[in-house]
Amino acid sequence: MKTLIKELAELEEICAAQVKKLLKEKPGAVLALTAGRTTEGLYALLSRMCRSGELSFKEAKIFAVTEYLGGEEADSCRSILKRQLIDNIDLPEENFFVPEENEPEKYDSLIDAAGGIDLSILGIGVNGHIGYNEPATPFDSHTHIQKLTDATLRQYQGGERRLTEYALTMGVKTLVSSRNILLLAAGREKADAVFKMIYGRTDSYIPAAFLQIPLEVTVCVDPAAAAKL
Repeated sequence: MKTLIKELAELEEICAAQVKKLLKEKPGAVLALTAGRTTEGLYALLSRMCRSGELSFKEAKIFAVTEYLGGEEADSCRSILKRQLIDNIDLPEENFFVPEENEPEKYDSLIDAAGGIDLSILGIGVNGHIGYNEPATPFDSHTHIQKLTDATLRQYQGGERRLTEYALTMGVKTLVSSRNILLLAAGREKADAVFKMIYGRTDSYIPAAFLQIPLEVTVCVDPAAAAKL
């Protein structure tokens, strides 16, 4: 696990360069993307790069890491990712995937059929969740329905997004099986979770600590999120 501590705008440039390099080397790459506030600037940058011809998603496949059950369509992860990225790039519509409620386990089969995840771009919750793998999620979990904790629901109170009680999420095993992982974190409220992710035990109490296991993981944090390191 590598750690980069820089201002968010510079971290976005670094992550965008990684995506550009991957798509140049492997145009049909498979990406797993989170729908979060921290990644909004990165997606805006990738959209601009695509419009300018610096990169192309024409042969790529994008899998959403999470989706909510119920709630308003405008608040869904599908809608957020479409607004922030999918509708602004040249990705074919049929190459954008979102987990479905009726048979979530089939999502991992779709990922496997696509060749596995080349790059996951993740955020981290204040309680150390990745995707919506909340504390106590086992390491060997695959895509599943997850009950959201009070800590996660409070994280978004007063914001534009209104979370539902349950969500679909790629499991811990699904995510750590990615060939490369970038995790973005910004803000003082993430500092405790970032510390526990990097220095905590690899057990289900802090699901993000399981990211200590894969070889290719880069944690990109701004100075506020790195305050306890």
